[in-house]
Amino acid sequence: MTSTSVLENIEKYIPLVGDVNIKTPLAYKTSRGAVKVVNAAQMAVAEAYINGFEVPDAVLRSLFDTFMPILFKYFPSLLAPYDWVLKETDHLAEGSRDLMKLQYDLPQAMLNTMLGDGKLIYPKYSMALWEKGAANLEQAQMQMIDDVIEKLEIKDGDNILDFGCGWGCVPNYILSKFPNVKFTGINLSHEQCEYMRGKMQDPESYLSSERFTLYEGDLNDAFFDTKFDKILSIGVFCHVGNLTKAFQKLASFLKEDGKVFIHIITVRTPNNISSVYTHKYIFPHGRYWNFDAVPSHNKDLKTIERWYLNGYNYSTTFANWLKNFDDNQATNKQLDYGIEYAKFRRIWRFYLLWFVRNFACCNGEYNGNGQFLLTHA
Repeated sequence: MTSTSVLENIEKYIPLVGDVNIKTPLAYKTSRGAVKVVNAAQMAVAEAYINGFEVPDAVLRSLFDTFMPILFKYFPSLLAPYDWVLKETDHLAEGSRDLMKLQYDLPQAMLNTMLGDGKLIYPKYSMALWEKGAANLEQAQMQMIDDVIEKLEIKDGDNILDFGCGWGCVPNYILSKFPNVKFTGINLSHEQCEYMRGKMQDPESYLSSERFTLYEGDLNDAFFDTKFDKILSIGVFCHVGNLTKAFQKLASFLKEDGKVFIHIITVRTPNNISSVYTHKYIFPHGRYWNFDAVPSHNKDLKTIERWYLNGYNYSTTFANWLKNFDDNQATNKQLDYGIEYAKFRRIWRFYLLWFVRNFACCNGEYNGNGQFLLTHA
Protein backbone atom coordinates (compact mmCIF):
# COMPACT_ATOMS: atom_id res chain seq x y z
CA MET A 1 0.00 0.00 0.00
CA THR A 2 1.39 3.39 -1.00
CA SER A 3 1.76 6.29 1.41
CA THR A 4 -0.99 8.15 -0.50
CA SER A 5 -3.48 5.30 -0.13
CA VAL A 6 -2.58 4.95 3.56
CA LEU A 7 -3.24 8.68 4.08
CA GLU A 8 -6.57 8.47 2.21
CA ASN A 9 -7.56 5.46 4.30
CA ILE A 10 -6.91 7.44 7.47
CA GLU A 11 -8.50 10.66 6.23
CA LYS A 12 -11.79 8.99 5.38
CA TYR A 13 -12.47 8.68 9.13
CA ILE A 14 -11.46 12.29 9.95
CA PRO A 15 -14.01 15.09 9.38
CA LEU A 16 -13.13 18.35 7.56
CA VAL A 17 -9.75 17.39 6.08
CA GLY A 18 -9.05 15.94 2.64
CA ASP A 19 -11.61 14.67 0.12
CA VAL A 20 -15.09 14.82 1.62
CA ASN A 21 -16.42 12.38 -0.99
CA ILE A 22 -14.46 9.45 0.49
CA LYS A 23 -15.56 10.01 4.09
CA THR A 24 -17.32 7.39 6.14
CA PRO A 25 -21.00 8.27 6.76
CA LEU A 26 -20.23 9.62 10.23
CA ALA A 27 -17.24 11.70 9.08
CA TYR A 28 -19.27 13.03 6.14
CA LYS A 29 -22.21 13.97 8.37
CA THR A 30 -19.88 15.70 10.83
CA SER A 31 -18.16 17.59 7.99
CA ARG A 32 -21.47 18.79 6.55
CA GLY A 33 -22.60 19.89 9.99
CA ALA A 34 -19.46 21.98 10.39
CA VAL A 35 -20.07 23.50 6.94
CA LYS A 36 -23.44 24.82 8.14
CA VAL A 37 -21.72 26.60 11.03
CA VAL A 38 -19.13 28.17 8.71
CA ASN A 39 -21.86 29.20 6.26
CA ALA A 40 -23.83 30.89 9.04
CA ALA A 41 -20.76 32.78 10.27
CA GLN A 42 -19.83 33.90 6.75
CA MET A 43 -23.33 35.18 6.04
CA ALA A 44 -23.61 36.92 9.43
CA VAL A 45 -20.52 39.00 8.66
CA ALA A 46 -21.57 39.65 5.07
CA GLU A 47 -25.18 40.55 5.83
CA ALA A 48 -24.12 42.92 8.60
CA TYR A 49 -21.79 44.70 6.19
CA ILE A 50 -24.25 44.99 3.31
CA ASN A 51 -26.99 46.20 5.64
CA GLY A 52 -24.91 49.14 6.76
CA PHE A 53 -22.56 48.01 9.53
CA GLU A 54 -19.40 50.04 8.91
CA VAL A 55 -16.32 47.84 8.60
CA PRO A 56 -13.10 49.43 7.29
CA ASP A 57 -11.62 47.78 4.20
CA ALA A 58 -8.45 47.01 6.16
CA VAL A 59 -10.44 45.00 8.69
CA LEU A 60 -12.21 42.99 5.98
CA ARG A 61 -8.91 42.30 4.24
CA SER A 62 -7.38 41.16 7.51
CA LEU A 63 -10.35 38.88 8.14
CA PHE A 64 -10.06 37.30 4.68
CA ASP A 65 -6.26 36.99 4.95
CA THR A 66 -6.57 35.23 8.29
CA PHE A 67 -9.22 32.63 7.48
CA MET A 68 -8.89 31.89 3.74
CA PRO A 69 -5.42 30.26 3.93
CA ILE A 70 -6.59 28.02 6.80
CA LEU A 71 -9.60 26.83 4.85
CA PHE A 72 -7.75 26.22 1.58
CA LYS A 73 -4.76 24.50 3.15
CA TYR A 74 -6.34 22.46 5.91
CA PHE A 75 -10.15 22.37 5.72
CA PRO A 76 -11.22 22.58 2.04
CA SER A 77 -14.42 20.61 2.71
CA LEU A 78 -15.69 23.69 4.57
CA LEU A 79 -15.61 25.59 1.27
CA ALA A 80 -18.33 23.37 -0.25
CA PRO A 81 -21.53 24.89 1.17
CA TYR A 82 -23.95 22.61 -0.68
CA ASP A 83 -23.91 18.92 -1.54
CA TRP A 84 -24.57 19.70 -5.23
CA VAL A 85 -21.25 21.57 -5.41
CA LEU A 86 -19.35 18.32 -4.88
CA LYS A 87 -20.68 16.49 -7.94
CA GLU A 88 -22.41 16.98 -11.27
CA THR A 89 -26.05 18.03 -11.22
CA ASP A 90 -28.73 16.63 -13.53
CA HIS A 91 -28.90 19.80 -15.62
CA LEU A 92 -26.23 21.26 -17.87
CA ALA A 93 -26.77 24.65 -16.25
CA GLU A 94 -28.48 25.61 -13.00
CA GLY A 95 -30.19 28.89 -12.07
CA SER A 96 -29.42 30.53 -15.41
CA ARG A 97 -32.28 33.04 -15.22
CA ASP A 98 -31.29 34.08 -11.70
CA LEU A 99 -27.72 34.47 -12.93
CA MET A 100 -28.81 36.75 -15.76
CA LYS A 101 -30.77 38.93 -13.32
CA LEU A 102 -28.00 39.25 -10.72
CA GLN A 103 -25.01 39.57 -13.04
CA TYR A 104 -25.53 40.17 -16.72
CA ASP A 105 -28.70 42.27 -16.73
CA LEU A 106 -27.11 44.95 -14.55
CA PRO A 107 -26.83 48.50 -15.94
CA GLN A 108 -24.36 48.35 -18.80
CA ALA A 109 -22.85 51.72 -17.85
CA MET A 110 -21.72 50.30 -14.49
CA LEU A 111 -20.26 47.18 -16.08
CA ASN A 112 -18.49 49.22 -18.75
CA THR A 113 -16.71 51.44 -16.24
CA MET A 114 -15.80 48.54 -13.96
CA LEU A 115 -14.59 46.06 -16.58
CA GLY A 116 -13.31 48.50 -19.20
CA ASP A 117 -14.87 49.33 -22.54
CA GLY A 118 -12.33 50.23 -25.19
CA LYS A 119 -12.43 50.35 -28.97
CA LEU A 120 -10.90 46.89 -29.25
CA ILE A 121 -11.26 45.36 -25.77
CA TYR A 122 -14.92 45.32 -24.83
CA PRO A 123 -16.08 44.50 -21.29
CA LYS A 124 -14.58 41.14 -20.35
CA TYR A 125 -15.66 39.57 -17.07
CA SER A 126 -12.83 37.06 -16.71
CA MET A 127 -9.20 36.87 -15.68
CA ALA A 128 -6.65 39.19 -17.28
CA LEU A 129 -3.07 37.95 -17.62
CA TRP A 130 -0.60 40.01 -15.58
CA GLU A 131 2.36 37.68 -15.23
CA LYS A 132 3.82 38.81 -18.58
CA GLY A 133 4.23 42.38 -17.38
CA ALA A 134 1.05 44.13 -18.53
CA ALA A 135 0.93 47.82 -17.55
CA ASN A 136 -2.84 48.17 -17.28
CA LEU A 137 -6.11 46.20 -17.42
CA GLU A 138 -6.66 46.61 -21.16
CA GLN A 139 -3.17 45.37 -21.96
CA ALA A 140 -3.54 42.47 -19.52
CA GLN A 141 -6.78 41.40 -21.23
CA MET A 142 -5.08 41.56 -24.63
CA GLN A 143 -2.22 39.42 -23.35
CA MET A 144 -4.70 36.92 -21.93
CA ILE A 145 -6.42 36.53 -25.31
CA ASP A 146 -3.04 36.32 -27.07
CA ASP A 147 -2.22 33.46 -24.69
CA VAL A 148 -5.46 31.69 -25.69
CA ILE A 149 -4.65 32.16 -29.39
CA GLU A 150 -1.26 30.52 -28.86
CA LYS A 151 -2.51 27.59 -26.78
CA LEU A 152 -5.49 26.86 -29.04
CA GLU A 153 -3.25 27.29 -32.10
CA ILE A 154 -5.74 29.54 -33.86
CA LYS A 155 -4.79 30.16 -37.47
CA ASP A 156 -6.23 32.38 -40.18
CA GLY A 157 -9.25 30.80 -41.82
CA ASP A 158 -10.44 28.93 -38.70
CA ASN A 159 -14.16 28.73 -38.05
CA ILE A 160 -14.52 29.22 -34.28
CA LEU A 161 -17.38 28.81 -31.81
CA ASP A 162 -17.34 30.88 -28.60
CA PHE A 163 -19.57 29.23 -26.00
CA GLY A 164 -20.66 32.00 -23.62
CA CYS A 165 -19.17 34.88 -25.59
CA GLY A 166 -19.96 37.62 -23.04
CA TRP A 167 -19.94 41.05 -24.65
CA GLY A 168 -17.97 39.80 -27.65
CA CYS A 169 -14.54 40.93 -26.46
CA VAL A 170 -12.67 37.73 -27.37
CA PRO A 171 -14.22 37.38 -30.86
CA ASN A 172 -13.68 41.07 -31.61
CA TYR A 173 -10.01 40.93 -30.65
CA ILE A 174 -9.29 37.69 -32.53
CA LEU A 175 -11.16 38.90 -35.63
CA SER A 176 -8.94 42.00 -35.58
CA LYS A 177 -5.81 39.82 -35.80
CA PHE A 178 -6.98 37.28 -38.39
CA PRO A 179 -8.73 38.67 -41.50
CA ASN A 180 -10.19 35.31 -42.55
CA VAL A 181 -11.30 33.86 -39.21
CA LYS A 182 -15.04 33.35 -38.71
CA PHE A 183 -16.73 33.42 -35.29
CA THR A 184 -20.05 32.25 -33.92
CA GLY A 185 -20.97 33.35 -30.41
CA ILE A 186 -23.52 31.62 -28.15
CA ASN A 187 -24.92 33.69 -25.30
CA LEU A 188 -27.92 33.26 -23.00
CA SER A 189 -27.92 36.87 -21.75
CA HIS A 190 -30.29 39.10 -23.72
CA GLU A 191 -28.59 42.25 -22.42
CA GLN A 192 -25.14 41.09 -23.51
CA CYS A 193 -26.57 40.13 -26.89
CA GLU A 194 -28.09 43.60 -27.23
CA TYR A 195 -24.65 45.11 -26.55
CA MET A 196 -23.15 42.94 -29.30
CA ARG A 197 -25.96 43.75 -31.71
CA GLY A 198 -25.09 47.39 -31.21
CA LYS A 199 -21.47 46.62 -32.07
CA MET A 200 -22.61 44.62 -35.10
CA GLN A 201 -24.04 47.89 -36.46
CA ASP A 202 -20.85 49.84 -35.69
CA PRO A 203 -18.50 49.95 -38.71
CA GLU A 204 -15.51 50.41 -36.36
CA SER A 205 -16.24 47.08 -34.66
CA TYR A 206 -14.96 43.79 -36.06
CA LEU A 207 -18.26 42.28 -34.96
CA SER A 208 -19.92 44.29 -37.75
CA SER A 209 -18.24 42.14 -40.39
CA GLU A 210 -20.05 39.19 -41.92
CA ARG A 211 -17.49 37.01 -40.18
CA PHE A 212 -19.36 37.18 -36.86
CA THR A 213 -22.65 35.41 -36.13
CA LEU A 214 -24.55 35.70 -32.86
CA TYR A 215 -26.78 32.97 -31.43
CA GLU A 216 -28.89 34.06 -28.45
CA GLY A 217 -30.02 31.05 -26.45
CA ASP A 218 -29.13 27.97 -24.48
CA LEU A 219 -26.39 25.53 -25.45
CA ASN A 220 -28.92 22.70 -25.12
CA ASP A 221 -31.05 24.15 -27.92
CA ALA A 222 -28.24 25.24 -30.24
CA PHE A 223 -27.85 23.65 -33.67
CA PHE A 224 -25.44 24.60 -36.45
CA ASP A 225 -25.26 23.54 -40.09
CA THR A 226 -21.48 23.35 -40.01
CA LYS A 227 -18.89 21.98 -37.61
CA PHE A 228 -16.14 24.13 -36.13
CA ASP A 229 -12.35 23.96 -36.29
CA LYS A 230 -12.01 25.39 -32.78
CA ILE A 231 -14.32 25.90 -29.82
CA LEU A 232 -13.42 28.16 -26.91
CA SER A 233 -15.16 28.95 -23.66
CA ILE A 234 -13.85 31.61 -21.28
CA GLY A 235 -15.24 31.52 -17.74
CA VAL A 236 -18.61 29.95 -18.52
CA PHE A 237 -17.98 26.50 -17.03
CA CYS A 238 -18.29 27.93 -13.51
CA HIS A 239 -21.99 28.10 -14.36
CA VAL A 240 -22.18 24.65 -15.96
CA GLY A 241 -23.47 21.97 -13.60
CA ASN A 242 -22.90 18.92 -15.78
CA LEU A 243 -19.57 18.56 -17.56
CA THR A 244 -20.56 15.25 -19.16
CA LYS A 245 -23.58 16.70 -20.97
CA ALA A 246 -21.75 19.91 -21.89
CA PHE A 247 -18.81 18.03 -23.40
CA GLN A 248 -21.17 15.76 -25.33
CA LYS A 249 -22.87 18.80 -26.86
CA LEU A 250 -19.63 20.62 -27.68
CA ALA A 251 -18.16 17.47 -29.22
CA SER A 252 -21.14 17.31 -31.60
CA PHE A 253 -20.19 20.77 -32.92
CA LEU A 254 -16.49 19.97 -33.39
CA LYS A 255 -14.72 18.79 -36.54
CA GLU A 256 -12.97 15.45 -36.28
CA ASP A 257 -9.54 17.07 -35.92
CA GLY A 258 -10.84 20.12 -34.03
CA LYS A 259 -9.82 21.41 -30.61
CA VAL A 260 -11.66 22.83 -27.60
CA PHE A 261 -10.18 25.35 -25.16
CA ILE A 262 -11.78 25.88 -21.75
CA HIS A 263 -10.74 28.60 -19.29
CA ILE A 264 -12.37 28.58 -15.85
CA ILE A 265 -11.83 29.44 -12.22
CA THR A 266 -10.45 26.29 -10.66
CA VAL A 267 -9.18 25.11 -7.29
CA ARG A 268 -6.33 22.78 -6.43
CA THR A 269 -8.13 21.32 -3.43
CA PRO A 270 -9.65 17.82 -3.13
CA ASN A 271 -13.18 19.12 -3.73
CA ASN A 272 -15.10 21.58 -5.88
CA ILE A 273 -16.01 24.69 -3.89
CA SER A 274 -18.51 27.54 -3.79
CA SER A 275 -19.91 30.10 -1.35
CA VAL A 276 -23.29 30.82 0.21
CA TYR A 277 -22.63 34.54 -0.29
CA THR A 278 -21.86 34.39 -3.99
CA HIS A 279 -24.68 31.88 -4.50
CA LYS A 280 -27.19 34.36 -3.03
CA TYR A 281 -25.89 37.67 -4.32
CA ILE A 282 -23.47 37.15 -7.22
CA PHE A 283 -23.39 33.76 -8.98
CA PRO A 284 -26.47 31.60 -8.34
CA HIS A 285 -25.44 27.93 -8.52
CA GLY A 286 -21.87 28.91 -9.42
CA ARG A 287 -19.13 26.47 -8.54
CA TYR A 288 -15.38 26.31 -8.93
CA TRP A 289 -14.42 22.91 -10.30
CA ASN A 290 -11.44 21.06 -8.92
CA PHE A 291 -8.41 21.23 -11.24
CA ASP A 292 -8.81 17.49 -11.97
CA ALA A 293 -12.54 17.69 -12.81
CA VAL A 294 -12.23 18.47 -16.52
CA PRO A 295 -9.58 15.80 -17.27
CA SER A 296 -11.64 13.19 -15.40
CA HIS A 297 -14.55 13.65 -17.83
CA ASN A 298 -13.17 12.11 -21.00
CA LYS A 299 -16.10 10.29 -22.58
CA ASP A 300 -16.72 12.65 -25.53
CA LEU A 301 -13.79 15.04 -25.16
CA LYS A 302 -10.40 14.26 -23.66
CA THR A 303 -7.90 16.65 -22.16
CA ILE A 304 -4.58 16.61 -24.00
CA GLU A 305 -2.96 19.51 -22.15
CA ARG A 306 -3.76 21.72 -19.17
CA TRP A 307 -2.35 24.78 -17.45
CA TYR A 308 -2.82 26.30 -13.99
CA LEU A 309 -2.63 30.10 -13.89
CA ASN A 310 -1.62 31.44 -10.50
CA GLY A 311 -4.34 33.28 -8.57
CA TYR A 312 -2.17 36.41 -8.64
CA ASN A 313 -3.55 37.08 -12.12
CA TYR A 314 -7.18 37.07 -11.04
CA SER A 315 -6.46 38.86 -7.75
CA THR A 316 -4.86 41.72 -9.69
CA THR A 317 -7.77 41.75 -12.14
CA PHE A 318 -10.26 42.02 -9.27
CA ALA A 319 -8.17 44.79 -7.69
CA ASN A 320 -8.45 46.78 -10.91
CA TRP A 321 -12.19 46.17 -11.11
CA LEU A 322 -12.59 47.30 -7.50
CA LYS A 323 -10.66 50.52 -8.18
CA ASN A 324 -12.74 51.18 -11.31
CA PHE A 325 -15.93 50.49 -9.36
CA ASP A 326 -14.93 52.90 -6.59
CA ASP A 327 -13.68 55.58 -8.99
CA ASN A 328 -17.01 55.75 -10.81
CA GLN A 329 -19.45 56.14 -7.93
CA ALA A 330 -20.76 59.45 -9.27
CA THR A 331 -21.98 57.64 -12.41
CA ASN A 332 -22.93 54.37 -10.75
CA LYS A 333 -25.26 55.84 -8.15
CA GLN A 334 -27.47 57.37 -10.84
CA LEU A 335 -28.34 53.96 -12.33
CA ASP A 336 -31.21 51.60 -11.59
CA TYR A 337 -30.24 48.34 -9.86
CA GLY A 338 -33.68 47.34 -8.65
CA ILE A 339 -32.56 47.91 -5.05
CA GLU A 340 -31.25 50.85 -3.04
CA TYR A 341 -27.89 51.85 -4.51
CA ALA A 342 -26.12 51.98 -1.13
CA LYS A 343 -26.98 48.33 -0.52
CA PHE A 344 -26.00 47.31 -4.05
CA ARG A 345 -22.66 49.06 -3.60
CA ARG A 346 -21.93 47.22 -0.36
CA ILE A 347 -22.93 43.85 -1.88
CA TRP A 348 -20.48 44.36 -4.70
CA ARG A 349 -17.68 45.90 -2.64
CA PHE A 350 -17.80 42.94 -0.25
CA TYR A 351 -17.57 40.55 -3.21
CA LEU A 352 -14.76 42.45 -4.94
CA LEU A 353 -12.72 42.95 -1.75
CA TRP A 354 -13.14 39.29 -0.87
CA PHE A 355 -12.06 37.97 -4.27
CA VAL A 356 -8.98 40.18 -4.39
CA ARG A 357 -7.81 38.44 -1.20
CA ASN A 358 -9.31 35.05 -2.06
CA PHE A 359 -7.19 34.57 -5.18
CA ALA A 360 -4.10 36.04 -3.54
CA CYS A 361 -4.16 33.73 -0.51
CA CYS A 362 -1.63 30.88 -0.28
CA ASN A 363 0.48 32.71 -2.89
CA GLY A 364 -2.19 31.98 -5.49
CA GLU A 365 -1.33 28.28 -5.58
CA TYR A 366 -4.70 26.91 -4.45
CA ASN A 367 -7.27 29.13 -6.11
CA GLY A 368 -6.63 30.39 -9.63
CA ASN A 369 -7.64 29.65 -13.21
CA GLY A 370 -7.45 26.40 -15.10
CA GLN A 371 -7.04 26.11 -18.85
CA PHE A 372 -7.72 22.88 -20.70
CA LEU A 373 -7.09 21.85 -24.30
CA LEU A 374 -9.36 19.03 -25.46
CA THR A 375 -9.98 16.95 -28.57
CA HIS A 376 -12.44 14.21 -29.52
CA ALA A 377 -12.04 11.23 -27.18
